[in-house]
Amino acid sequence: MLFEKGMDFQVIDVDLFNKPEDIAVINPYNRVPVLVDRDLVLYESNIINEYIDERFPHPQLMPPDPIMRARARQLLHTFELELFSHIDALEKNPKGAEKERAHVRDQLTQLAPMFTKQKFLLGEEFSMLDVAIAPLLWRLDHYGIELPRSAAPLMKYAERIFSRQGFIDAMTPSEKVMRR
Repeated sequence: MLFEKGMDFQVIDVDLFNKPEDIAVINPYNRVPVLVDRDLVLYESNIINEYIDERFPHPQLMPPDPIMRARARQLLHTFELELFSHIDALEKNPKGAEKERAHVRDQLTQLAPMFTKQKFLLGEEFSMLDVAIAPLLWRLDHYGIELPRSAAPLMKYAERIFSRQGFIDAMTPSEKVMRR
């Protein structure tokens, strides 16, 4: 999100297996990401992204229309329940998580047909939803999730996101090696 906005900021990379103690102090769930902006501390990705979008409105990545914004928030919530929560389980038990892999594969495959008609998740404009799902799509190989041929439109969509300068600039060295 910050790279899409062209912001000036500092990223502090955290070893997830050896987190600094101050993460637990600023986030009661001891998880990353965490955003610190002056006296404000935020620690959930979607909340962080919405804050950044409102604080730095250009380019606007949430739809300006209240109905479309509500739909976007609903989809973000669905992503949390149907995709990202299963990734959390997969990360905790990579070898015994075949059920989670299958669930994520099936959910993503269901999204694929929409990309035969539109460029991004909300239509022709890149949005916060695309920002939210991009890291998962990048890590599919890393998580051992193989999509069927019928998901080809989804993977073409993913390549569009991966070619964006904001996405390229946001990649950490450890993320760059996650994909074959």
